[in-house]
Amino acid sequence: VQLQASGGGLVQAGGSLRLSCAASGRTFSSYGMGWFRQSPGKEREFVAAISWNGETTYYGDAVKGRFTISRDNAKNTVALQLNSLKPEDTAVYYCAASTVGFWSGTPVVSSDFGSWGQGTQVTVSS
Repeated sequence: VQLQASGGGLVQAGGSLRLSCAASGRTFSSYGMGWFRQSPGKEREFVAAISWNGETTYYGDAVKGRFTISRDNAKNTVALQLNSLKPEDTAVYYCAASTVGFWSGTPVVSSDFGSWGQGTQVTVSS
């Protein structure tokens, strides 16, 4: 599956953004989808993931209660709504697809994901 992320930009602290990821391929609905982020000098960080059918979501501790992941299997898209943004949310955000459709009791890790988009920059000013 090929992925194309969009929606990044510059926003003030406390503001909101919505990221979108468009996927190609007829098997999109079988993939677990995720978002990760990486800022300069830091390791890639898990942000959020969603199960193949959209019924289960997972979040990194840093974004719980502020970010929301969703998907539309009819449109082959996954979205990430970013609310109450903080300067420390500044990073390049990547969407990714995993053949792991559902995580049951195991952490979501980047090695679960075999397909990655090109990334979209989110910058939060203080």
